[in-house]
Amino acid sequence: MKKTLQLKSYFLLMVLTIFTFSSCDDEEDQTAFNTRNDVQSNIVQTAQATDALSSLVAALTKADENEGSDLIGALSGNGPFTVFAPTNDAFTALLSGLDGFESLEDFDTPEEKALLATILKYHVVSGVAAASTDLSDGQTITTLQGENVTISLDGGVFVSDVTDTDAEVVIPNVNASNGIVHVINKVLLPQEIIDALSGGGEEEEGKTLVEIVVETEALSLLEVAVIKAGLVDTLNSEGPFTVFAPTDDAFVALLDILGDDYTSLEDFDTDEELALLTNILLYHVVPAKVLEADLAVGEVPTAFTGNSIAVIEKDGGFVIGDASEVDATITGTDIMASNGVAHTINKVLLPQAALDFVAQLQLKNIVEIAIETNDLSLLVKALQTANAGLVETLSGVGPFTVFAPTNVAFEELLDILGDDFHSLEDFDTPEEIDILVKVLTYHVVAGTAAFSTDLSNGQQIETFQGENVGINIKNGTVHIEDATDTNATVVLPDVEASNGVVHIINKVLLPQEVLDILFPPTPNIVQLAQSVDDLSLLVEALIQADADLVGVLSGDGPFTVFAPTNKAFQNLLHALGNQYNSLEDFDTAQEKALLAKILTYHVVAGSAVASSDLYNHQRLRTVQGESLFAIINHGVFIRDKTHVDAKVVGADNVASNGIVHIVDKVLLPQEVLDALH
Repeated sequence: MKKTLQLKSYFLLMVLTIFTFSSCDDEEDQTAFNTRNDVQSNIVQTAQATDALSSLVAALTKADENEGSDLIGALSGNGPFTVFAPTNDAFTALLSGLDGFESLEDFDTPEEKALLATILKYHVVSGVAAASTDLSDGQTITTLQGENVTISLDGGVFVSDVTDTDAEVVIPNVNASNGIVHVINKVLLPQEIIDALSGGGEEEEGKTLVEIVVETEALSLLEVAVIKAGLVDTLNSEGPFTVFAPTDDAFVALLDILGDDYTSLEDFDTDEELALLTNILLYHVVPAKVLEADLAVGEVPTAFTGNSIAVIEKDGGFVIGDASEVDATITGTDIMASNGVAHTINKVLLPQAALDFVAQLQLKNIVEIAIETNDLSLLVKALQTANAGLVETLSGVGPFTVFAPTNVAFEELLDILGDDFHSLEDFDTPEEIDILVKVLTYHVVAGTAAFSTDLSNGQQIETFQGENVGINIKNGTVHIEDATDTNATVVLPDVEASNGVVHIINKVLLPQEVLDILFPPTPNIVQLAQSVDDLSLLVEALIQADADLVGVLSGDGPFTVFAPTNKAFQNLLHALGNQYNSLEDFDTAQEKALLAKILTYHVVAGSAVASSDLYNHQRLRTVQGESLFAIINHGVFIRDKTHVDAKVVGADNVASNGIVHIVDKVLLPQEVLDALH
């Protein structure tokens, strides 16, 4: 005979008039508990040692036959728990009201065992061991199943469920090592079970699927979800629909999976999240009326277009498969509505879109990935040392593409920088920290998560620092070009993060801006003179002569320049008399031309002659046209047309376009001497 989880026609009446124990029986059982009760025994051991609770033990065992159920293990745990324990007679009375259930062994399908587990959890209060003296009249207590029981103290201790008949506590305060047991004379039934047991009848005239959900306490979170997703009107419409309705416990389990950012359905508050919630709910809706008797193995299209659920045969019944690896158990069937039918399930069904969303949530951000990767510890240290908000930025929404140098890459950079940089901690001045920030931001591309498949040979990508990096792909391997002559190789591509992607590279990338700071280019002769304070009057003279000498000496060269010090120019001005107090007094065309002749007499074009290459009495033809002579005599001297040689006081200052020897006298050619006299 096929069993159906329906109440006999007289069961609802009988559950209202269920008997209680006689006072004589109560006294005998209390004596038995007092004798057997050992506070070293946990709740399960206490029940196992008590003949009057053998049906409770059998029910726990039967419910635990379902995969994933471990009520015995839970009630053997630390607790504390308060358990309202129905007697054997209470279970007998329950069974007598069910069609096809003569004993607990008749709960033999996964769905029926799940119903039994639901009933049992409705008898357990977790987190407290409440003695009868702790209970108060009218007190409402939330059970492990999720629904409430109410305490009445009118003429004894009574426990009210959703039926009209209370259970009486016939033996209170049975202590256990992990809680307390109150023996009761009736099996408590939550609304979820009443709904399941009452299923299979005629459609309730006028009650839509939404109205049934609203009236069912165990589906309160489904109600919230339907309202939040804006599906009330849809599920109130003509239909017909079949709704696989997840219980509150199922939604709580989903929120746990989603993590700390989702403590309630109210946390679905962005457009993306609301769209996801809508699609998840539509994935529970079949646009047809499918009763339990109509279920058959196969794929069933849902109201979430393009997504199907699977009806799977298991242990003589059916489970519902989604895109995950965990199937949903049907806990209640054929709850009839005016526009369709509902079946309760113990899991929120997840389409692939939801799995992708969950997977994205479980990804770590770029900074978290770097912290957890041993070979990126120096990158993390660099981000912290820079202290420029980069940790916060790269922990943000993104998306970012980060080229992440290994520890060896940073060590090689420190070696290149020399003895002043033994570790990243040596970046300790504001200027050095600014350099480090420029280096790090040169490794970040903002606004895109570019996986290796998105990169192309020759591609130029602008970095957060402002300069570009280049992409060079050889034999399938990606290389990154910076401002140096050595490319970085991507040694581990496509490390996906919640806010982008990381490519691990074997070299620290350096932009031109940083190269110019760390390894400044060799200045040309004019730039070199401008950088030496004691040559400021030489620079002023080059400008004052107004003969494009600055442009010439900034050119390719090579040149050899004998550069007079400021003191040398001051001595010349003093020798010229009061007419020339400063170089600005060379202000006529003739005087400027004269100044240009003096200056070009200090320049040898076509070669960069180091002091070691000079020899005694060597003739050096100048740009002015006359010659200078090198005199080597306990030093290097330069002889002009006067009777006083100039001494080289600073030799061999190398420039990009020649060499500069600083001298202590302004050299004068015969042409200038003649003009001055």
